[in-house]
Amino acid sequence: MGVVYLSRSSSGKRLAVKVVHEEFAADPEFRARFRQEVAAARRVSGAFTAPVVDADPDAERPWMATLFVPGPTLSEFVKRNGPLPAAELRQVMTGLAEALRDIHRAGVVHRDLKPSNVLLAADGPKVIDFGISRPSDSALRTETGKLIGTPPFMAPEQFSQPRSVGPAADVFAMASVLVHAATGRGPFDSDSPYVVAYQVVHNEPVLGGIPEDLLPLIERCLAKEPEKRPSPDTLLTDLRAVSASYDTQMFAQFDMTTPFVPAQRQPGSDQHISPAPEPESRPRFSRRATAAAVALGVLAVLGTAGALAAQRFIGGEHGDPADPSNTPSASGKAFRPWDRALGSGTSTPVCSYAAVEHALFCEGPGVDATRLDPDTGKVVWSRYAGSSKDSGSGRPEPALTDGVLRVVTPDGSHLEGLAPATGKARWKVDISAYNGGFYDAGDAVLLVAPGGSITAIDGATGKERWHRTLPGHTRPVFATYDDNGPTYAAEMSDDGTSTLISAVDPASGEVLWQHSLDGNLTPVGTSGGALYLTSANKQSRTDAVVRYDPAHSRTLRVPLPLPLEATEGTVHGTRVYLLGFGGALVAVDTAKRAQLWRTETSVTEASRPVVSGGRLYFTAADGRLLEVDADSGVPAGQTRARIGKDPSRYVQSVPAPLAVNGRVYATAPDGTVFAVDAKDPSRW
Repeated sequence: MGVVYLSRSSSGKRLAVKVVHEEFAADPEFRARFRQEVAAARRVSGAFTAPVVDADPDAERPWMATLFVPGPTLSEFVKRNGPLPAAELRQVMTGLAEALRDIHRAGVVHRDLKPSNVLLAADGPKVIDFGISRPSDSALRTETGKLIGTPPFMAPEQFSQPRSVGPAADVFAMASVLVHAATGRGPFDSDSPYVVAYQVVHNEPVLGGIPEDLLPLIERCLAKEPEKRPSPDTLLTDLRAVSASYDTQMFAQFDMTTPFVPAQRQPGSDQHISPAPEPESRPRFSRRATAAAVALGVLAVLGTAGALAAQRFIGGEHGDPADPSNTPSASGKAFRPWDRALGSGTSTPVCSYAAVEHALFCEGPGVDATRLDPDTGKVVWSRYAGSSKDSGSGRPEPALTDGVLRVVTPDGSHLEGLAPATGKARWKVDISAYNGGFYDAGDAVLLVAPGGSITAIDGATGKERWHRTLPGHTRPVFATYDDNGPTYAAEMSDDGTSTLISAVDPASGEVLWQHSLDGNLTPVGTSGGALYLTSANKQSRTDAVVRYDPAHSRTLRVPLPLPLEATEGTVHGTRVYLLGFGGALVAVDTAKRAQLWRTETSVTEASRPVVSGGRLYFTAADGRLLEVDADSGVPAGQTRARIGKDPSRYVQSVPAPLAVNGRVYATAPDGTVFAVDAKDPSRW
């Protein structure tokens, strides 16, 4: 019915973008069902499905973008590796029961659960493709005489009473999927869909090869009468007691950390060097694009190009932050926590701190730019957006260069230079032709055209500084960690075996050095003249930290004991702190060539961690600010959640907090900017 593209969001996250074929787009019934698929997928977005990022079912060619889930389908895995062992089968059964529990609680019946609609992700199975699902309150009903589903995985009532199919049909389908996973065939097997349909309605299932402790549960799920099948909640209770050897705590640990992919597929290690202690680096880079524009314009972009593009909520001119302390404000009065609402409250603002102005500069929903007093949160001035388009955290943070504040308009079409004292415009540059290829690089902005050509704009004047292409690069992604240092272009090879890194002088465009490193690498920071990167395996999971010394062309690789998913990272001296999707936070010391600690936080989607005064700060997608001890990994405190007006809205990127002079500034999905005292996080 369409094509699914691998793409990336403006925050660098990989997306699966489904675009409908033209012939189906012209069919009103198909449009209605696609609209229903989008609605159902939005309702059930959670830990056991692929969250919806954006969609337009009314476009000329309807489309929907969800997070890309790395991992094979259950169908692919069984075909390639054979039936699942008993332990992994239990893992899949528990994961699917949890998924159905959440789907049914959202009032949705999937109606087409099958092996090809189950993805084996690192943190457990994910259910996808709600193309024929039906919310319980939907006005769209199955036509008389029309069967919808995949016969080997349909319940008897889907053949006999298709207009009244309920949640129990998904339980039947789940059992059929598990039989396929355990044996490589379904419980009702035939080359003819008509024979399969007859068997489903009238015959008993063939269940040879099912582990004995799971057999009674699967038999109950395959009962002909819907009312005799257990609910997902009942299944989860029964699974916990399925056998004395099956310990749920051990299962939970296995579920979080054990991938379905054999370990030997991970890349090998590089040569080693011994690094010396170095100071912290501060990244400064940003990327702007809408999911739809990237999906239709920059298709099938992999690895480094996606991961490098994360938005950053950091300051470029504030120097080293002080250790946390209850510092007085500029007026001499004791600092008191504050929060300030910006714009419509529909998305997360992005901010930066400028020490020379002692000011916070922010962009938010419906707001071009705002200057806040960091002591009180008072609005000094605001420029309100002329466009109603809500870009939210898809915009880069404001940046101050030589007395000029540069911002991107909410619709992403222009770069503006403003007077920091008043907010009045000084110059304006049209950047709409660059399709989101926007990167801060110290006192310059780099605009990358779809063909790979680069235009540098002076951050103070708005005038073109230089224009060129980089040798070996066709789609470079830039990261800058020091306003007075080089910017780094990274690009993975087409076969995914190497990454080309180029250090570029933002002032002249000169390539200072260029080197191809083994593996799929993503820069995360610099320290002591070395570049630090993360390495991803073939399943796009971070499996190592890499330190590259360009002066001696030497590489150090520190493997992670357990891979991480979709990591955000920061560098502090010889340490690299990584926060993975799902909440795993790790500290790696390259001097000791070892992981120091790993902490499982309560955060699924989070910002890049920030280091200050021996503490780590990061924000969650629900607006919480969290603090963790940088030496031990022990959590120290967190703020309350600040959820936006639409809790189901997917947060495209989470801006990192800013730790300055004993205070921590952060932003939240409800449109607020807030400040807390870093001294006592237990009272946040």
